[in-house]
Amino acid sequence: MKKLLFCLSVAMFAIGTMQTNAQNIIDAEESHNDNFYAKTLSKGKEAIPYQHLRESDVVWETCIWRTIDMREKFNQFFYFPTDPEKDVQGRQNLANTIIKALEAGQFEVYEDDELKIPRDWEAVSALLNREDSVYVPGELDEWGDETEGTWQKFQTKLDAADIFAFKLKEFWYIEKQDTRQKVRIVALALVYQQCKEREDGRECNSIDMFWVPMNDMRVRNALVKVNAYDEHNIAAERSYDDIFIDRYFDSYVTRESNRFNRKIESYLTGTDAIIESQEIETKLGDIESDMWEY
Repeated sequence: MKKLLFCLSVAMFAIGTMQTNAQNIIDAEESHNDNFYAKTLSKGKEAIPYQHLRESDVVWETCIWRTIDMREKFNQFFYFPTDPEKDVQGRQNLANTIIKALEAGQFEVYEDDELKIPRDWEAVSALLNREDSVYVPGELDEWGDETEGTWQKFQTKLDAADIFAFKLKEFWYIEKQDTRQKVRIVALALVYQQCKEREDGRECNSIDMFWVPMNDMRVRNALVKVNAYDEHNIAAERSYDDIFIDRYFDSYVTRESNRFNRKIESYLTGTDAIIESQEIETKLGDIESDMWEY
């Protein structure tokens, strides 16, 4: 009897293993990617809410604006892949992640970093499918003189490769309960380079598309489902939400809250502006350490 029960147990275990393997093969085939197993863990993830914070618990606070240039080597995992239609191991860059979530109506965006003026989908769509113009020089007439040129308008779709940076607005504060310095990112803006042909040459300007409310759980739940590329381990489950919480990026400060409400570039340029940005970073690090000096 014991031998019979043992044989039945082994047979049931083998059948269960075969069914599991078969299901894994089906899942891998249905995932439509070039991996040998189905990556489904990130699809069901949800962002962990921030700890509740009372106004009376904040004893010190300052606001910092910073820029993350995705063309820097350390930040390139934000930038690639730039083609939204091409599936690269199920990955997509940060800009396409936000744009696809907007198209699905998962959250709203705003015109300013105060997050007070909503920007509707029509305005966002106009940015994604904008109207440009190109100058067409005139032709030579029968006397060899050039006729007057014309400007021709055309519709162009925003290329994710044109979105080369994004801005962050964040608050650094000290909480009374544990007397630690913490940071909370509240807004993010995509920055793209708009170039137009002029009669005297090509002109390029950096444009802020819109501001995303990073404190909104709907935004965080959209970011937590997309994993960022890890060059050391492509199986690592590190989402864009984790990236911002862990502050795994390189950036530079462009503005600190001040009485004049001005940016660094408005009163300093060149090397002086870089030094001022670095001094603000140093000051942020010194505030917490100075609390524990005796």
